Amino acid sequence: MLAGTFIYGRQYAPAEYMCTLLVAGGVSVFALFKGSAKTISKLAHPNAPLGYFLCFLNLGMDGFTNATQDSLVDRYPKTTSWDIMVGMNLWGSIYMCAYMFLLPGGGGWDAVDFCRTHPEAAWDILVFCLCGAVGQNFIFFTISKFGALANTTITTTRKFMSILLSAVWNGNPLTLEQWTGVTMVFSGLSYGLYLKWSSRRKRSTA
Repeated sequence: MLAGTFIYGRQYAPAEYMCTLLVAGGVSVFALFKGSAKTISKLAHPNAPLGYFLCFLNLGMDGFTNATQDSLVDRYPKTTSWDIMVGMNLWGSIYMCAYMFLLPGGGGWDAVDFCRTHPEAAWDILVFCLCGAVGQNFIFFTISKFGALANTTITTTRKFMSILLSAVWNGNPLTLEQWTGVTMVFSGLSYGLYLKWSSRRKRSTA
């Protein structure tokens, strides 16, 4: 949303900002507050500053990408989900091949040697790529049909639910702060769903 607002001048309703802040704040609270001693004992001791820097870098790049996709759909209404998918994968493949095979230490030739040594891995790679391609169809369809913000909300919720179910399934109790984060996330999602339902109801009765 910040990238869309400051780079492309896209405007969102105040309620959308509130929903996003609740979801993002809830996920942050859930992730930043430590869990039980049982959970902490299973964690390694990472380089926290580097981890936060990479996290924010990823969020910034992801936000810029989503805002650019929204801008493309707005400027070219005939753009389909497959158009976005082809463009993203084509340029991504060009950049990745240049890094892997033209720069020292890219690892591209090592990957080729591995496939030559283990030809049976080709089937696993093919299945992995096919699964990724099928999943991308849903992602880019959501972006072209409902916008990048809806897609981000869906993916964030899915990741959050995976973490929450994993914690409950593996018997890792949550702290009071983490339950607060859970409440914030579901409050934001519920409020967002209510706003969409209310908007559709107004349009249908108009």
